[in-house]
Amino acid sequence: MAERRTVRVVLADDHPVVRDGLRGMLAAVPDVEVVGEVGDGVAAVALVRALRPDVLLLDLRMPRGDGLDAIVALREDPVRVLVLSTFATARDVRAALEAGATGYVLKDAPRDQLVAAVHAAADGESVLSPAVATQVVTRMRGTSGTELTEREVAVLRLVAQGTPNRAIAASLFVSEATVKTHLVHVFTKLGVTDRAAAVAAAYERGILPV
Repeated sequence: MAERRTVRVVLADDHPVVRDGLRGMLAAVPDVEVVGEVGDGVAAVALVRALRPDVLLLDLRMPRGDGLDAIVALREDPVRVLVLSTFATARDVRAALEAGATGYVLKDAPRDQLVAAVHAAADGESVLSPAVATQVVTRMRGTSGTELTEREVAVLRLVAQGTPNRAIAASLFVSEATVKTHLVHVFTKLGVTDRAAAVAAAYERGILPV
């Protein structure tokens, strides 16, 4: 079997501890070399253009130009961008891929999975970690039976603002019992059991704007 070429990687994450962990993890891989690291999107673009790595391992949410800005800026550059994020919302994944990212992996991915993703990205292959793929497919398969209705979203939006049921009922010109019924449906569809979890799930899935 032919020996794989060494993949040159730049790390971009605003948390030094995360970069340290990634560098240490990849240092143990003989055919991956971390050639540089930065803590923001603007610096990531500059370093990639200076070092010309094969792969940019990039966090999406960073200061001074976030990950999406960096992906767009590097769209015409000969580097593969592999997003490494804590978040697996369908909205984030879609935005990253549409911006030009080659793949999307979660930060809690096992080392073998991350290394395989780095090599796949270097080879120009699109790669999604299993958890990300599941989230995207689940979102894309949403049907009228599982998606929230406009009224349920309206109720949830008011819940997110801290509005009590009685005030929600007055705002929407319905009874308080109707509000409670809407919330029961919301909890069931989102797979949660309380208001706080429903709001968190709605933000995560892109139902409510961040």
